Amino acid sequence: MRNENGLVELDSYNRPKVCEVCGGVMVFQGVGEYQCEECKAIAYDDYGKVRCYIEKHKGATAAEIEMGTGVKQRVIRNLLKEGRLEVAADSKVFMHCEICKKEIRTGRYCPECEKNYHRRVEEQQRLERSISMQGFGLGQEEATGEKRFRRER
Repeated sequence: MRNENGLVELDSYNRPKVCEVCGGVMVFQGVGEYQCEECKAIAYDDYGKVRCYIEKHKGATAAEIEMGTGVKQRVIRNLLKEGRLEVAADSKVFMHCEICKKEIRTGRYCPECEKNYHRRVEEQQRLERSISMQGFGLGQEEATGEKRFRRER
């Protein structure tokens, strides 16, 4: 998704850009927190709101977080899938791996499926690289150790 400046945004979380107190510019401070350059007022993006709520209300469900912060459950699920949040260890609710359906606490895949997925991607990249490099004389000759060019005497 592109913003008004034509730049690609990484995600679509509500971020404070203008201070609600004085109209100044909000500057990112870290961990979902923004501070006004002018009056030093503090505001939070969706991640910061959820994180602060969870710190005060340990074990809260997504519905409770939505009621307390106004951040939609869809956004909370995306934060979980991105690995920015994690389901509490003692929770009876889990997310499921998108490949094998095993219960997980954060991300999209269980550790085994994630490892296998990345191995397949790496193998595909190696294959594509070897195919693209064959036109430069780096195909079979490289594998056998033969010289690419031979000087005639």
